[in-house]
Amino acid sequence: MNLDTPTIVIDHLLRKYKADQKWSRIAIEQLSDEDIVWSPTPESNSIANLVAHISGALYQWFETAYFDAPHIEDRSKEFEHGLLMTKEQALEQLKKSYDSVIQVLESIKVNPEKLLDQPYLNFPTFNSAGLNNQSTVLEMLLHQFRHLPSHIGQIYYIAKMRKGYLEWE
Repeated sequence: MNLDTPTIVIDHLLRKYKADQKWSRIAIEQLSDEDIVWSPTPESNSIANLVAHISGALYQWFETAYFDAPHIEDRSKEFEHGLLMTKEQALEQLKKSYDSVIQVLESIKVNPEKLLDQPYLNFPTFNSAGLNNQSTVLEMLLHQFRHLPSHIGQIYYIAKMRKGYLEWE
C-alpha cells in the first residue's frame, strides 16, 4: 500500500470544505431574510456577520493569492452590528467563498508540492492570526480548517434558535 500523504491531506480538506459548504447552505436555506440579520444579543454576531467574516477570511487567504483579487480587508465591517444581508446574498457569498478554496485545493491536488508554496512573500508585511508572509499554503489551509468550523457552528446555533428544528436532507 502506497500512502500518498499530500493527496490524503488534500482529499480530507476537500471533503471537509465541501461538507461545510453543503450543511451551511442547507441550514441557511431554511431561514428568512430576518433570521439572517438577527442576533441573540446586541453584542452577538448575526448570521450575516458570520457569513461576511467567513467570506472575508477565505478571500484574504485564497482569492488574493490565487486569483489576483486586490488585497482588501475590512474586518470591522464583517462584525458591524446591524450588517444587512439577505438570505440569497448569504447563500451566494458562502458559495463563492467556499468555491474559491475548493478550486485552490483541486488545483493543488494535481500539483501537491504547491502545499509548500509561500504565496504571500511579495505582499506587504503582515502578521494575522499566527500567519505571516512566510506561511505556506498548507499552513493557511490548516488555519482555516481550524478557524471556520467555530463560525459554521455559530450559524447552526443561531439557525436553530430562530427555527427550532432544522431539516438536514
